[in-house]
Amino acid sequence: MRIGLIGAGRIGASHAEVVGGHPDVDELVVTDTLPGRAEAAAARLEVPAHVRATERLDDAFAADAVLIAAPTDTHAELILRGVRAGVPVFCEKPVALDVGETLRVRDAVTAARAFVHIGFQRRFDAGYAAARDALATGALGELHRVHMLTCDPAPPPAAYVPTSGGVFRDMLIHDFDALRWVTGREVAEVIALGANRGAAFFRDAGDADTVALLLRLADDTLVTVQGSRYNGAGYDVRMELAGTADTRVVGLTTHSPLTSAEPGTDFPEGPPWPDFWARFAPAYRAEVAAFLAAVTGGAPSPCTVDEALEALYVAEAADRSRRECRPVRLEEVRK
Repeated sequence: MRIGLIGAGRIGASHAEVVGGHPDVDELVVTDTLPGRAEAAAARLEVPAHVRATERLDDAFAADAVLIAAPTDTHAELILRGVRAGVPVFCEKPVALDVGETLRVRDAVTAARAFVHIGFQRRFDAGYAAARDALATGALGELHRVHMLTCDPAPPPAAYVPTSGGVFRDMLIHDFDALRWVTGREVAEVIALGANRGAAFFRDAGDADTVALLLRLADDTLVTVQGSRYNGAGYDVRMELAGTADTRVVGLTTHSPLTSAEPGTDFPEGPPWPDFWARFAPAYRAEVAAFLAAVTGGAPSPCTVDEALEALYVAEAADRSRRECRPVRLEEVRK
């Protein structure tokens, strides 16, 4: 296979290693509109596939499939370009920065019967899959409580924030998707609070650097979610599901950035996760493998635009709740 990769930034360069090293990939075309960035990313690769760098996006869309890891505000148009070219598309989340644009993409994908996969790598993480199975098989009993958190060790660059979509669409949308995927239940209502005690560029962009949410699921299960751009101990992503029979915690490992205050307790023993790729590298590899297998084998998309839209609805409700200081039901943001 020949795969086109659009975007040679941090996550794009990491994807290049994974895609280029896949046994079914013979050629990887790395593209980026910034002069020299595709070449720099290609030069760092030591992968079996033949690697070619270019600034021409047409070269990527001439491949057998395309992977989009470009800035968030370009996702929608790049997906649509792939649909028009008749090329299977893998695009990192989110589809777009708002519901209207996401619906436009969804309608185009549906009309063309195109293959589009949206990247939510936690669906391919062993811990989330195990928690999902434990709930589905009844090992947890009746689910009563869920707690989730995503905390970055340090804020992103200031230039990234205004085009990111904000903390709910950019960071916690992973939690919203994982919540739906693991529990099989929909969010009915959101209450969100935000704070800015760090760099001024978050406030200047209308964003928050730390947030806390209370979600009510359709079956009345309560879910708490926390997010922060300032977690000096390391990269921390966890999900706790408590039921009448047992509790499961995703992300509680020897690399969790936690220090017990209890005397005589040495957990965790290993170094903390430094970033998202170190924590989720096996999930990213599994996700890319599932995408390529679906493309070659004719299987359906591992995560459709419709699934991504549902997570975006929760992010939209959270953002509205934070801005208007009130509970927001999902019906208010659905179109």
